[in-house]
Amino acid sequence: MIRLEYLYILGGLMFGAFAVMQVLERDHPKWWRNAIFWGVYAITFLFGSHLPDVVNGCLVIVMVLIAGFGGLGRGPERTTSPAERQASAKHFGNLLFVPALTIAAVAMAGTLWLKYVFIGGAPLVDPAQVTLISLGLAVIVALIVAYIMLRPPVLAPLREGRRLMDSVSWAAVLPQMLAALGYVFTAAGVGKVVATLVGAAIPIDVPIAVVAAYAIGMALFTMIMGNAFAAFGVITTGIGIPLIIVHLHGDPVIMAAIGMLSGFCGTLMTPMAANFNIVPAALLELPDRYAVIKVQVPTALLMLAGNILLMYFLVFR
Repeated sequence: MIRLEYLYILGGLMFGAFAVMQVLERDHPKWWRNAIFWGVYAITFLFGSHLPDVVNGCLVIVMVLIAGFGGLGRGPERTTSPAERQASAKHFGNLLFVPALTIAAVAMAGTLWLKYVFIGGAPLVDPAQVTLISLGLAVIVALIVAYIMLRPPVLAPLREGRRLMDSVSWAAVLPQMLAALGYVFTAAGVGKVVATLVGAAIPIDVPIAVVAAYAIGMALFTMIMGNAFAAFGVITTGIGIPLIIVHLHGDPVIMAAIGMLSGFCGTLMTPMAANFNIVPAALLELPDRYAVIKVQVPTALLMLAGNILLMYFLVFR
């Protein structure tokens, strides 16, 4: 049976390859710090589930210290020239989108159908992780398609991947770190503290006030934590369940759906959601790293206001 752990192994091998490539590129101004950072990250993927928690914690601290003190940086770029890329784009045209579209197509197909595939009476993939495993398989299929179509050098994907990691830097691992932080907050009872503070600050018998507190709280905590899924557990435990569902008898399905949308409004307005807002600016080489956020803020605020009204009119029906 294909388990999620196999994808972690592939990811660990990839980051390990990035670390080795950094060691071999001694003209990189920060080669050894980059190598340690991605090497440690590779260890967490390859052996994290087999290591004691204290060891995993120490590995994370090493990564934080390297990134926090400016240890990561970009080196000389060994890639195709603008003229070569332009010639390739002219030659392949819209076919260049085929590998990217392959990821979406294969991931969707796998999500829909792989759960029905059995071999010898056992499922081919872990039923609890079909979507993520399908995404991982889709990336592998897309890589094969890209090799067949473009015929790049064998190590080109790893070289370009390392160059991308140099550009994105520590922000590449931020979603994973923030998701873990959300779990820690929930386990530590932050939701109960939020419930106490909100209960003292707003009239809990006024539905619009409670709904606004929940939606705005989702947006604000998402801005702090960079991940709406991480914020959801904290704010729903602190405001959604005790006040909207239990106290005011609101619909939990509607509350959860619109609550997540409210969290995504916060995603649009924070650099902590690096994979959405900082990475694109780095990839596009924009002069202002916060340019994406500045464009998105007006839309996010309008959406948040709309979500508050939607929840108020729908959740108590």
